Amino acid sequence: MNTYSDEVITLSRDCDATLIPYGNSFTLKKGDEVRITQALGGSYTVMAKGSLFRIEGKDADTLGKDVKEDAAEKRKITGTASESAVREVLKSCYDPEIPVNMVDLGLIYSCKLTDAEEGGTDVEIKMTLTAPGCGMGPMLMDEVRAKVLDVTGVRDVFVELVWDPPWTQDMISEAARLDLGMY
Repeated sequence: MNTYSDEVITLSRDCDATLIPYGNSFTLKKGDEVRITQALGGSYTVMAKGSLFRIEGKDADTLGKDVKEDAAEKRKITGTASESAVREVLKSCYDPEIPVNMVDLGLIYSCKLTDAEEGGTDVEIKMTLTAPGCGMGPMLMDEVRAKVLDVTGVRDVFVELVWDPPWTQDMISEAARLDLGMY
Protein backbone atom coordinates (compact mmCIF):
# COMPACT_ATOMS: atom_id res chain seq x y z
CA MET A 1 0.00 0.00 0.00
CA ASN A 2 1.98 2.99 -1.24
CA THR A 3 0.36 6.34 -0.53
CA TYR A 4 3.52 8.41 -0.65
CA SER A 5 3.99 10.97 -3.40
CA ASP A 6 7.28 12.48 -4.55
CA GLU A 7 5.31 15.36 -6.01
CA VAL A 8 5.94 18.73 -4.41
CA ILE A 9 2.64 20.57 -4.09
CA THR A 10 2.40 24.30 -3.54
CA LEU A 11 -0.61 25.17 -1.38
CA SER A 12 -3.14 27.30 -3.25
CA ARG A 13 -4.45 28.97 -0.08
CA ASP A 14 -4.00 29.03 3.68
CA CYS A 15 -5.45 25.94 5.35
CA ASP A 16 -5.92 24.47 8.79
CA ALA A 17 -3.68 21.55 9.66
CA THR A 18 -2.83 19.46 12.72
CA LEU A 19 0.77 18.86 13.75
CA ILE A 20 1.46 15.11 14.06
CA PRO A 21 1.81 13.49 16.60
CA TYR A 22 1.19 16.38 19.01
CA GLY A 23 -2.30 17.35 17.83
CA ASN A 24 -1.58 21.10 17.83
CA SER A 25 -3.56 23.29 15.43
CA PHE A 26 -1.48 24.99 12.78
CA THR A 27 -2.08 27.07 9.67
CA LEU A 28 -0.15 26.11 6.58
CA LYS A 29 0.18 29.17 4.36
CA LYS A 30 -0.56 29.76 0.70
CA GLY A 31 2.66 29.07 -1.21
CA ASP A 32 4.02 26.54 1.34
CA GLU A 33 5.46 23.46 -0.34
CA VAL A 34 4.26 20.06 0.91
CA ARG A 35 4.58 16.38 -0.03
CA ILE A 36 1.68 13.99 0.54
CA THR A 37 2.90 11.04 2.61
CA GLN A 38 -0.52 9.45 3.13
CA ALA A 39 -3.90 9.98 1.46
CA LEU A 40 -6.29 7.59 3.15
CA GLY A 41 -9.76 7.79 4.66
CA GLY A 42 -10.51 11.19 3.19
CA SER A 43 -7.67 13.07 4.89
CA TYR A 44 -4.07 13.79 3.95
CA THR A 45 -0.81 13.53 5.85
CA VAL A 46 1.75 15.92 4.42
CA MET A 47 5.40 16.66 5.08
CA ALA A 48 6.00 20.40 5.35
CA LYS A 49 8.56 22.52 7.16
CA GLY A 50 10.31 19.35 8.36
CA SER A 51 7.21 18.04 10.17
CA LEU A 52 4.15 15.93 9.47
CA PHE A 53 0.72 17.58 9.31
CA ARG A 54 -2.78 16.26 8.78
CA ILE A 55 -5.04 18.14 6.38
CA GLU A 56 -8.73 17.25 6.45
CA GLY A 57 -10.64 16.37 3.29
CA LYS A 58 -12.62 19.63 3.48
CA ASP A 59 -9.36 21.41 2.62
CA ALA A 60 -8.31 19.03 -0.18
CA ASP A 61 -8.66 21.80 -2.77
CA THR A 62 -5.56 23.53 -1.39
CA LEU A 63 -3.65 20.38 -2.46
CA GLY A 64 -5.29 20.34 -5.89
CA LYS A 65 -7.55 17.43 -4.86
CA ASP A 66 -11.34 17.11 -4.94
CA VAL A 67 -13.23 18.11 -1.81
CA LYS A 68 -15.57 15.41 -0.58
CA GLU A 69 -19.19 16.47 -0.04
CA ASP A 70 -20.24 16.75 3.62
CA ALA A 71 -22.87 14.05 4.15
CA ALA A 72 -23.70 15.28 7.66
CA GLU A 73 -25.95 18.01 6.28
CA LYS A 74 -28.21 15.43 4.59
CA ARG A 75 -28.29 13.03 7.55
CA LYS A 76 -31.59 11.48 8.57
CA ILE A 77 -32.17 8.33 10.57
CA THR A 78 -33.95 5.47 8.85
CA GLY A 79 -34.14 1.93 10.21
CA THR A 80 -31.35 0.52 12.34
CA ALA A 81 -27.64 0.14 11.72
CA SER A 82 -25.78 -3.11 11.16
CA GLU A 83 -22.52 -3.94 12.88
CA SER A 84 -20.98 -4.88 9.54
CA ALA A 85 -21.77 -1.41 8.13
CA VAL A 86 -20.26 0.27 11.21
CA ARG A 87 -17.12 -1.92 11.04
CA GLU A 88 -16.78 -1.18 7.34
CA VAL A 89 -16.82 2.60 7.89
CA LEU A 90 -14.33 2.22 10.77
CA LYS A 91 -11.96 0.76 8.19
CA SER A 92 -11.92 4.20 6.54
CA CYS A 93 -10.35 5.75 9.68
CA TYR A 94 -6.55 5.84 9.57
CA ASP A 95 -3.71 6.61 11.93
CA PRO A 96 -2.08 9.63 10.25
CA GLU A 97 1.41 8.11 10.52
CA ILE A 98 0.71 4.48 9.60
CA PRO A 99 -0.98 3.57 6.29
CA VAL A 100 -3.26 0.98 7.92
CA ASN A 101 -6.84 1.50 9.04
CA MET A 102 -7.64 1.62 12.75
CA VAL A 103 -9.50 -1.71 12.73
CA ASP A 104 -6.58 -3.64 11.21
CA LEU A 105 -4.16 -1.81 13.52
CA GLY A 106 -6.14 -3.26 16.44
CA LEU A 107 -7.07 0.18 17.80
CA ILE A 108 -10.83 -0.54 17.95
CA TYR A 109 -11.35 -2.61 21.09
CA SER A 110 -15.15 -2.88 21.02
CA CYS A 111 -18.14 -1.75 19.04
CA LYS A 112 -21.54 -2.22 20.72
CA LEU A 113 -24.79 -1.44 18.91
CA THR A 114 -28.06 -0.85 20.77
CA ASP A 115 -31.31 -0.29 18.89
CA ALA A 116 -33.32 2.58 20.39
CA GLU A 117 -37.07 2.20 20.94
CA GLU A 118 -37.77 5.48 19.15
CA GLY A 119 -35.76 4.35 16.12
CA GLY A 120 -32.16 4.25 15.07
CA THR A 121 -29.16 2.64 16.67
CA ASP A 122 -26.78 3.97 19.31
CA VAL A 123 -23.16 2.89 18.87
CA GLU A 124 -20.60 2.67 21.68
CA ILE A 125 -16.97 2.37 20.60
CA LYS A 126 -13.96 1.77 22.79
CA MET A 127 -10.69 2.56 21.08
CA THR A 128 -7.07 3.18 21.92
CA LEU A 129 -4.01 4.74 20.32
CA THR A 130 -0.63 3.28 19.43
CA ALA A 131 1.00 5.48 22.10
CA PRO A 132 -0.53 7.04 25.24
CA GLY A 133 1.25 10.36 24.61
CA CYS A 134 -0.18 10.79 21.11
CA GLY A 135 -1.87 14.17 20.81
CA MET A 136 -3.99 12.98 17.87
CA GLY A 137 -6.47 11.16 20.15
CA PRO A 138 -9.21 13.80 20.19
CA MET A 139 -9.01 14.26 16.41
CA LEU A 140 -9.15 10.51 15.75
CA MET A 141 -12.08 10.13 18.16
CA ASP A 142 -13.94 12.93 16.36
CA GLU A 143 -13.25 11.28 12.99
CA VAL A 144 -14.53 7.90 14.22
CA ARG A 145 -17.68 9.53 15.63
CA ALA A 146 -18.38 11.58 12.48
CA LYS A 147 -17.90 8.68 10.09
CA VAL A 148 -20.02 6.26 12.15
CA LEU A 149 -22.78 8.90 12.42
CA ASP A 150 -23.01 8.78 8.62
CA VAL A 151 -23.89 5.06 8.65
CA THR A 152 -27.53 4.45 7.75
CA GLY A 153 -29.62 3.93 10.88
CA VAL A 154 -27.11 5.32 13.39
CA ARG A 155 -28.79 7.69 15.85
CA ASP A 156 -25.82 8.57 18.06
CA VAL A 157 -22.20 7.54 18.64
CA PHE A 158 -20.25 7.46 21.90
CA VAL A 159 -16.48 7.05 21.57
CA GLU A 160 -14.33 6.28 24.60
CA LEU A 161 -10.54 6.31 24.60
CA VAL A 162 -9.21 3.46 26.75
CA TRP A 163 -5.72 2.30 27.69
CA ASP A 164 -6.44 -1.17 29.04
CA PRO A 165 -5.24 -3.42 27.65
CA PRO A 166 -2.27 -1.42 26.37
CA TRP A 167 -1.93 -1.57 22.59
CA THR A 168 0.94 -3.66 21.22
CA GLN A 169 2.05 -4.56 17.71
CA ASP A 170 0.64 -8.05 18.32
CA MET A 171 -2.83 -6.52 17.85
CA ILE A 172 -2.17 -5.71 14.18
CA SER A 173 -4.09 -7.99 11.80
CA GLU A 174 -2.19 -10.48 9.68
CA ALA A 175 -3.19 -8.65 6.47
CA ALA A 176 -1.90 -5.34 7.86
CA ARG A 177 1.36 -7.02 8.93
CA LEU A 178 1.89 -8.13 5.34
CA ASP A 179 1.11 -4.59 4.06
CA LEU A 180 3.63 -3.14 6.52
CA GLY A 181 6.29 -5.75 5.77
CA MET A 182 6.15 -7.18 9.32
CA TYR A 183 6.68 -10.89 8.84
